[in-house]
Amino acid sequence: MPSAVRKLLFGTAGVPDSSPQTSTLSALQHLHELRLDCLEMEFVRGVKIGSDTAAKIKAKAAALGLRLSAHAPYYVNLNSDEPGKRMQSQGHLLRAARAAEQAGASCVVFHAGYYGLSSPDKAYEVIKKELAQVLSALRSERNPVVLRIETMGKRSQFGSLDEVITLCQEVDGLAPCLDFSHLHAREGKANTYLDFYRILKKVEKRLGRNALKTVHIHISGIEYNPKGEIKHLNLPDSDFRYDEWLQALKDLDVEGRVVCESPGRETDAAMLKKLYESYVLKG
Repeated sequence: MPSAVRKLLFGTAGVPDSSPQTSTLSALQHLHELRLDCLEMEFVRGVKIGSDTAAKIKAKAAALGLRLSAHAPYYVNLNSDEPGKRMQSQGHLLRAARAAEQAGASCVVFHAGYYGLSSPDKAYEVIKKELAQVLSALRSERNPVVLRIETMGKRSQFGSLDEVITLCQEVDGLAPCLDFSHLHAREGKANTYLDFYRILKKVEKRLGRNALKTVHIHISGIEYNPKGEIKHLNLPDSDFRYDEWLQALKDLDVEGRVVCESPGRETDAAMLKKLYESYVLKG
C-alpha cells in the first residue's frame, strides 16, 4: 500500500459489535483482521482496567501495529458549581491518563463539561483553571499522554470550535479532538466541503501546521434538532456529507486518526478508509 494512504488511520470507538468477544484484546485482533488501524478504548463509565491487562493490551497493539487512544469518563464536568465535583472530574482525567499510559495509548479524549448557569466566558475561565491543574499534575508525573478536549454537539455543553481552539492555544499541553459530527449538529451547519476546509484551515492558522499532522477526529452520522445532538447514526443513514469531508482532509494533507462512533462503527470505519484510499490513489 502506498505510504500516502497511511497518512490517515481509521478505527473504532470501543469494541466493535462484530468482535467475537467484548474485551479490548479481542477487539484488537478483530480490527487487525478488518484491516483497520486504531482503537479508542472507552473508559466512559469509569477507569476499570488493571495494570496487568493494560500491559497485555500495550503488547498486543504493538505486535499488530495498531494505535491506541482512550476516552475519559462521560461524567467529567470541570465547570460544576460544586468544588468537590470539579475535583472529582480532575481525578477522572488523571486516572484515565494513567491507565492510558500503561496501555500504550498516546492520548485521552474528554468532554469538558456544561455551561450550567455560567456564561460561556465564565465557564471558559473555570475550565481553563481546572485543566491547568490536571496538566501540571501529569507533567510532574512525567506522563506523556496528551489530553484532547472534544468539540461538543449540544449547545448546553462547553466545546464550540472556537472554545476548544482557544483553550488549546492558552493551556500548555492541551490538544483538540475534532468531532465533525458534533460541529455539524451544534448549529445544524458545517456540512459542505467549504465548511470542512475552513474548519481545518482555522485549526492550522491558530494551532500550527502540526495540529493537522497529528489530528484526532471523531466521526459518525448524527441526528440533531435546534438544541444540537440527539444521537449517533450510521453515516449512510444521516445527512452528513462524508465524501466532501474526506476530500477536504485529503486536499489539506491531513494526517492522524479518524475514530468512528457510528452504531455500526467498524462498517463505517472500513467504508471511510476504502473511500479515502480511492481519493488518494486518484491523486
